[in-house]
Amino acid sequence: MNFNQIQFETSFGRPDQFFESDMPEIAFVGRSNVGKSSMINRVFSRKNLARVSSSPGKTATINFFKLENLRFADLPGYGFAKVSKAEKEKWGNLMEAYFAGERNIELVLSLIDIRHLPSQDDLVMIDFLIQSGFPFAVVLTKVDKLSKKQREEMHKKIKDVLGLSFDKKMIEFSAETGEGAEEIRALFEEISKNYL
Repeated sequence: MNFNQIQFETSFGRPDQFFESDMPEIAFVGRSNVGKSSMINRVFSRKNLARVSSSPGKTATINFFKLENLRFADLPGYGFAKVSKAEKEKWGNLMEAYFAGERNIELVLSLIDIRHLPSQDDLVMIDFLIQSGFPFAVVLTKVDKLSKKQREEMHKKIKDVLGLSFDKKMIEFSAETGEGAEEIRALFEEISKNYL
C-alpha cells in the first residue's frame, strides 16, 4: 500500500450525518493528548493529515480518511477535564453511535500513553471493545520519553492493569522516531489483503 496516498474524506459532528459503511474500517481511539494525531501523521508519512490541536479535547468530530480499499475513522479524544459536561455527552453520543452503527469495523487501535497507567476512561474503552467483540490492538505512545528499563516496566504494568494476558497486541510507538509505525502499517496491509 502506498500509505502517503491517504485522503481526508469528511468530518461528522452528529450521528445523523454518518454515511453507510461500504468498506472495511479501522478506528483510532484514545484520551485527549495521547498523541493520536501525531501517530496518524507519522504512520501515513503526512505532516498535517490529522490536525494536532494546540489545546487538548478540541476535536469534537469523527474524521474519516480513505486509502485504497480501507477507510480510517479518527474518533474524538476522551477524558479531557476542562470540557463542559454537555460537550462530553455530545462526544459520548457520537462515539456510541459510531460503534453501534452497522459499520464494517475490522480493527480498533486504542492508544495509551506509556508514561501513565491507563485511566478509568481507558479501562472503560478497552472493556467495551472486549465485551463488544471488536478486534483491537493497544498502541503505547510516546515510548521515546522513557528509558528502555522504564518502558519494559510500564509495558508490563499497563498489560496487567488492562488484564491483557491473552493474545492482544501491544505495539510500542513513537511519533518522534517512527518506532512501531511499520508494525501498525503491517496490520493495515493484512486487512487490506483480505478484501482484495
